[in-house]
Amino acid sequence: MAVRAAVLPAIGSPLEITGIDLPEPGPGQVRVRLAAAGVCHSDLSLSDGTMRVPVPAVLGHEGAGTVVAVGEGVGHVAPGDGVVLNWAPSCGACHACSLGEVWLCANALSGAADVYARTTEGTDLHPGLNVAAFAEETVVSASCVLPVPDGVPLADAALLGCAVLTGYGAVHHSARVRAGETVAVFGVGGVGLSALQAARIAGASKIVAVDVSAEKEELARAAGATDYVVASDTTAREIRGLTGKQGVDVAVECAGRAVSIRAAWDSTRRGGRTTVVGIGGKDQQVTFNALEIFHWGRTLSGCVYGNSDPAQDLPVLAEHIRAGRLDLSALVTERISLDGIPAAFENMLAGKGGRALVVF
Repeated sequence: MAVRAAVLPAIGSPLEITGIDLPEPGPGQVRVRLAAAGVCHSDLSLSDGTMRVPVPAVLGHEGAGTVVAVGEGVGHVAPGDGVVLNWAPSCGACHACSLGEVWLCANALSGAADVYARTTEGTDLHPGLNVAAFAEETVVSASCVLPVPDGVPLADAALLGCAVLTGYGAVHHSARVRAGETVAVFGVGGVGLSALQAARIAGASKIVAVDVSAEKEELARAAGATDYVVASDTTAREIRGLTGKQGVDVAVECAGRAVSIRAAWDSTRRGGRTTVVGIGGKDQQVTFNALEIFHWGRTLSGCVYGNSDPAQDLPVLAEHIRAGRLDLSALVTERISLDGIPAAFENMLAGKGGRALVVF
């Protein structure tokens, strides 16, 4: 059956909206009709080669939809069920999984190398980050779908697949923000907006949003920021000025840039914690000297997928949504069609907006 999709023909090439041929689901597979897909910066990192992906590929890893067919052996979902796509399913058998660190599963992305569909001309296609959500329909491993929690609209649930899990998890699982602590969030995109809301939910006393664009202040404050700083050479000094010259307890870096990682580190107090969520390239080199590492006693840590376990965290997020503590609509700056994805990529390159949501 032919459906329309956004195909990345080669690394560095523009996305092409075209028809693809999807097979019926085989054993252990599920076919999903997409309701919505978020346009995430990680997709841009795949298209420009920052993260490796076999090509040609259909990108899109943050999505939700309705099951239309299941293959043999699939029992946890059935046709008609609403599901969230999980682009990084854990295998349960590798060393990281045995330690309970499912977000570091060694086999999570093994499906991205598979051929899952073909162009109408017969060219093999790979599923970007396992799930190929930039398409009207997709076929995925059954491990890549989780039931949509009760009370969460299907289109909004797409954002739970990456931005919300990552931002919420960075605050609650990685940085472990406690009530009364001060927090700075660097980068006001979809993940950053989620982190701001998560910091508010955690009870942070002061939440400083930092971005290169002054236009994002309204978005940031709506998500929970108490203060807003336009990024510059004096960012760390400004943040210390907002915190009695001490610096914040926690900084969450969502941009993946050397300059913002360094600024996040410099913005924390002595003994503070910096969590890096943003995906940067190998050219983004961050330097520290040995004396400052000793003197400041700060912690710098990476954070993959919010250090989250989607199966455990989705019900928690759903409860926050139902209680009105977490607003998914606040993360969406524009709703677009499948044809609007290439322009949304250009907006991300220009540093505009928070998160575009493709509605099918």
